[in-house]
Amino acid sequence: MPSSPAKATRAAKSGPSSLALWGNLGIVYVIWGSTYFGIAISIETIPPFLMAAIRFAIAGLILLAWDLLRHPEARRLPTRREVIDSAIVGGLLLGIGNGFVVFGEKTVPSGIAAILIGMMPLWFALLGWLYLRQRLPRIVVAAIAIGFGGVALLIWPSGDGANHFDPLGIFILFLAPLGWAHGSIYSVQRAKLPPSPLTASGLQMLAGAAVTGIESLIVGEPATFNPGTVSTASIIAVIYLILFGSMLAYTAYAWLLRNAPLSLVGTYAYVNPVVAVGLGTIFLHEAISVRTLIASAVIITAVAIIVTARGRLAGVDASDEVGAGNPEDEFEAVPGGDAATLRPAAPPRSPSG
Repeated sequence: MPSSPAKATRAAKSGPSSLALWGNLGIVYVIWGSTYFGIAISIETIPPFLMAAIRFAIAGLILLAWDLLRHPEARRLPTRREVIDSAIVGGLLLGIGNGFVVFGEKTVPSGIAAILIGMMPLWFALLGWLYLRQRLPRIVVAAIAIGFGGVALLIWPSGDGANHFDPLGIFILFLAPLGWAHGSIYSVQRAKLPPSPLTASGLQMLAGAAVTGIESLIVGEPATFNPGTVSTASIIAVIYLILFGSMLAYTAYAWLLRNAPLSLVGTYAYVNPVVAVGLGTIFLHEAISVRTLIASAVIITAVAIIVTARGRLAGVDASDEVGAGNPEDEFEAVPGGDAATLRPAAPPRSPSG
């Protein structure tokens, strides 16, 4: 006997299984948290910007080829506007956002880099208020102040051993999320990107490869690079970053955005730094002090408050304006690997994965 419409409706609303939900969330937790570790290994014998250029070029070509093979409708040539906007978004997200993370990790421990980049929700909140006049509830303002207080505790005053950090590396890591956030804002507010997400992501990755390639030339990396000194570990790390960081984790993240509550998806923003610090401490023997642990806890707490508060605010706005297309909703880079097409109300991710 055929099932009734009511039963079919209940089945449709049952949602994904707990195994699928936590499996995909675990992939995002572990793999994106481990990309900082992968970057640290890869740049041991490959110059930072050059490594990023190689990674993005390969990943971008793979995405474009995959889209052309699997989706015939993607075979139309993008317009001039789509190419230019993809280049701008990719240059900001990857050339500055991710490229500066890689460069900063040359002199700053991977765990510290992850903690600083984990402040991305703070930057999104600030820039959303500055550029888009988004509301900042008092609890978010307080969390922003707490977060920057945690950063001050982390890096100042500079001490010895585990409390000593390279000022240039710290400064570069401060600029990285600003590049990512500005690329996200441009993508949401102004950019006209190709309709196929894979094509858009592929073009953005190729643009990121071009920008990091130029950055590599500016700092003189090709002149000092000897391919014969590249270690097997660095090669494996680059492959890992391409296949797992830029492919598998993105697929899991995209699935979560379709099937899981945003408040749950957003938890990766404060789990990733914990994973990164753990891997750096255990496998790279990165020193960590009591002051660093306290500062990290302060920063992660601030990020958790902001992600939770803004998630609730987005939910309230959605219930108040059902069906309304508000261009000033929460914005987020939904990465195609490291590149991004954007959709509203998704929790901001860091530019490492």
